[in-house]
Amino acid sequence: MSHYLYLVRHGEQQDAEYGLPDGPLSERGKRQARAIAQRLGGVPFDAAWHSPLERASETATIMTEMMPALTPEPSTLLFDCIPSGPTPDMPHAYKPFFGGVTEEEIEAGEAQMSDAVAEWLTPAREDRHDLLITHNFVIGWFVREVFGAPSWRWMGVNQANCGLTIIRVRSAKPPELVTHNDLGHLPVELRTGLPVEQPL
Repeated sequence: MSHYLYLVRHGEQQDAEYGLPDGPLSERGKRQARAIAQRLGGVPFDAAWHSPLERASETATIMTEMMPALTPEPSTLLFDCIPSGPTPDMPHAYKPFFGGVTEEEIEAGEAQMSDAVAEWLTPAREDRHDLLITHNFVIGWFVREVFGAPSWRWMGVNQANCGLTIIRVRSAKPPELVTHNDLGHLPVELRTGLPVEQPL
């Protein structure tokens, strides 16, 4: 039996470039959400969850309007967070990132992601398809978990707005990364949210 997780980063947030912590989707973000919904329209989803933050909640609403059999549920396990703190083996280039991050934020993120992995990165008794609409760092942590990589390795694992990552969990074998940051459903002008431009 296979448990498939479809991890989708929320659409582009309106005015995100001004440092706003949350907000509604931009018009481009809404187009991204409709495009990923069309891409996943044929998947027999069993359930859908989303981060309670506005940009993820609105992405979930747009997507499931095109998937009428699904009712998305908010989950605090999918909040945007800092999944782990600096470690001795972490490259020095990443250390400035943690300059404004508190110990409390790191502890909360670690606890959240431990619970999220326990909740979703588990085998199922029958084939199952779950949709998780969340944030870049959360998806990076799931990918890191699949490979058993060092705790800091979620950093640098980036996902575009409404990019698609699929993980397959099986009972007798380690989890498998089926695809990461698949953008095939997004035309070039809708590929946003990455630190570097994507090749055509």
